[in-house]
Amino acid sequence: MQIDPTYLLQLALNGLMLGLIYALIAVGLSLIFGVLDIINFAHGEVLMVGAFVMSFALGAFDGRYIPATLVTLAASAVLGVLLYDGFIVRLREKDFESSILITTGISMVLLYGMQYLFSSTPRMVTTELGYQGLQIGSIRITWTRVAACGIALIAFVSLWLVLYRTQLGRAMRAVAINREAALMVGIKPRTVARNAVVIATVLAGLAGAALAPVHLVQPIMGQFLIFKAFALVVIGGLGSVGGAIVAGLLIGIVESWVGGFFNIIWQETAGFIIMIVILMVRPHGLFGQRNMRVG
Repeated sequence: MQIDPTYLLQLALNGLMLGLIYALIAVGLSLIFGVLDIINFAHGEVLMVGAFVMSFALGAFDGRYIPATLVTLAASAVLGVLLYDGFIVRLREKDFESSILITTGISMVLLYGMQYLFSSTPRMVTTELGYQGLQIGSIRITWTRVAACGIALIAFVSLWLVLYRTQLGRAMRAVAINREAALMVGIKPRTVARNAVVIATVLAGLAGAALAPVHLVQPIMGQFLIFKAFALVVIGGLGSVGGAIVAGLLIGIVESWVGGFFNIIWQETAGFIIMIVILMVRPHGLFGQRNMRVG
């Protein structure tokens, strides 16, 4: 069977966009695990809330993409503060089992609450960008996908600057590497944990904002993505922010290629097959270690 290189490149570009969205979700999960040593099972619903906020904001701003994205960013930050101060702060140190129960409960409340308020009917979102796109030869990418990639790239650059160019980021990395030593030098773990949760929530909200114009917005959309995000965190290595980004890009491109030539069932399964293979070879993931890092 002869494979058209242009078709392969089109699939790779589509997969790159998908991978950047995956990475946005997975990085937030990895950040929370690296700093708080817990897994947030409500992370998919945070993305879903971000997508709904984006859909409402686009309606309020006549489809203007940038103002709607900024509103989603602000709303996600507020949600992050509420999640931390209302629930996560009450967890005892390294209370992993309770974190699973509490975040799963939050996930169900957000899922069924949004379904009650706005029904389970999928929503289509339109923006000022319309359905036009960038055409390069036979390859075409819609402007909404380009904008989604732009959101992800800006978010990753901003995260790197925060982690490596600010006192806030240095404090987060210190707590992730050695909590006891961080306490000895005067770092306040509660403040660091709140910052980590807010940043992770903003990243998930931005992923929802990026997905809203290219994906049906519905209450169950986070459920489809959260387990894949968990797989990406495992592939990249628990607590490794850079590993989550690499895993997201890898799985996005692989899924797009598999979906272009095989049944969609194999496309959905590909990431988990890769996870199993990688864990058999590298039990701690590609960049696995107990502390958080970028790169």
